[in-house]
Amino acid sequence: MTSYFRVVDLQTEIIDTEPRIVKAASAEKAAELALGAQLVRSGVRKNLRARVYFQTPGQPVTMVRLYARVADQ
Repeated sequence: MTSYFRVVDLQTEIIDTEPRIVKAASAEKAAELALGAQLVRSGVRKNLRARVYFQTPGQPVTMVRLYARVADQ
């Protein structure tokens, strides 16, 4: 199922007030399209790279934290 995702990049020094809106099949794919990096859903706080928001019809907004892969560092 393809949905719209809001991707907020947390790695920049200046917080981007305009999140990138991407149409993708998953939060991970949305982050890859918006940021050009493959991210994963689990990790440690220092590797936090993005927050991705989406909403399924009839449900509240969901937020997913995505982390840089340890092997990529």
